[in-house]
Amino acid sequence: MATTRDRLAGFAAGFASGATKLLVGHPFDTVKIRCQIEGGHGRFRGPLDCLASTVRNEGARALYKGASIPLVGWAAMDAVQLGSLSNYRLLLQGGDKTRQLSHLQHALAGLGAGWTVALVASPVEIIKMRLQMQYASGAARQFRGPRDVARHLMRTYGALGLWHGLPATLAQRSFFFFLWGSYDVYSQWLRGLRMPSGSAPPEKLVNFLAGGMAANTFWTLCYPVDVVKNRYMTQPDPSAIPFRRMFAHVLRTEGVPGFFRGFVPSFIRSFPTNASAIFVWESTVRLLRGETRE
Repeated sequence: MATTRDRLAGFAAGFASGATKLLVGHPFDTVKIRCQIEGGHGRFRGPLDCLASTVRNEGARALYKGASIPLVGWAAMDAVQLGSLSNYRLLLQGGDKTRQLSHLQHALAGLGAGWTVALVASPVEIIKMRLQMQYASGAARQFRGPRDVARHLMRTYGALGLWHGLPATLAQRSFFFFLWGSYDVYSQWLRGLRMPSGSAPPEKLVNFLAGGMAANTFWTLCYPVDVVKNRYMTQPDPSAIPFRRMFAHVLRTEGVPGFFRGFVPSFIRSFPTNASAIFVWESTVRLLRGETRE
């Protein structure tokens, strides 16, 4: 039966996963966000132009704009996401961690984890994106840091201003159903393969590859919703276009391509970033639980 240590291991391992995501993925994320928000307005010709322009005009450190909030935020988000995922799985297992779950049950646990982490992700992401979308430097900047963004949002939208984008974040995080459902599908498929020696692939390799493939699946399916979410959360305050109408706005002003601005850096980023993060999470969970599966 599951112990308290089993229930807490996912949260602790999530901190390590979040730190891994920041190190590997933040420069890709900055390019993705800028392409999503500005790409359709003529500022950038594509991801490579965005990368080159950012480094040329603002320096390489600009790729880590807004990184201070994810430094803490991504660690907290992954702790909440992966800790809640572990506990939703245990709930579906009836407390018996040896019981095998179906693909659908893994997907449902992922959905629950997505909705849970949205409460943490919404303020982290809106602050991060507002900082990433600043092109000015020095005194010309609207925000000097995360605290300035937080104060601005609360002045504009009230005490819950940090959760201004929560409905949009809940919609996007609903696609965790496909992330964690496909992760289980890919994991089972990889375990059924055989190495040249005739043995099954090492579990750590399965975690890494399945994590990367699941992340690519997730981003392919949810990307249009992610674009709309980010457009909604970064538009001038007070928000002129409600989230539910932003879909029609993007379609009317940019057509179908507007829903895929910045897709290439996001897709490229998703495999190494999430494969590394899930590998770290799974390995840390096994270590904390005293499991020895290789």
